[in-house]
This record gives sequence, structure tokens and C-alpha cells, in this order.
Amino acid sequence: MSLWLTVAQVSTTANVVCICVLGGIWLRNYRQFRSKHTLGLAMFAGLLLVENAFALYVYSLDPVLTVWFSTQVPDPAWQAMVVFHVVETLALAVLAWITLD
Repeated sequence: MSLWLTVAQVSTTANVVCICVLGGIWLRNYRQFRSKHTLGLAMFAGLLLVENAFALYVYSLDPVLTVWFSTQVPDPAWQAMVVFHVVETLALAVLAWITLD
């Protein structure tokens, strides 16, 4: 397994965890306040969760695509994908820190 695949798996797993925490908070706030803003945030979390869960599935569970990604994808493509996953992880961590504060 390539280093890039491992970094992508760790990053998308962290994204899924952060999104679940944020989505739970935003749904709770929507139930309490009935604000369109919190509903929008919860919907955003749901869509982002679908994207990251699919990426995690492709990188970890799909028997064909996991092998293909770990052996056939060139490093420049992996570097570009991983940069986006890591930047997203950092952004979600900051958003979680702000939300939980």
C-alpha cells in the first residue's frame, strides 16, 4: 500500500468523524432554534459526509479500486488528491474548534 493511500485514508476518516460531530451539533441546534442557518449547515454536513464516506469506501473497502489506487495512480495525482483531503481536514478541525468553543 502506498503512503499516499494511507494518508488519504487517515484524512478521510478524520473528515468523517469531524463531520459527524459538527452535523450532530447543527441538527441539535436546528431542533432547538428552527433557524434556516442551522438547517443549511446540517444539510452541508450531510452532503460533505456523503462525499467523504464515498472516498473512504473507495480508498479502503472496494476490492478493485483500493488496489488500483494503491498501485496504478501516479504520485502527482495522489499528491493533488491528498492535498485536498488534508486541507479539508484542517478546515473541518478549525470549524469544529470554533463550533465547540
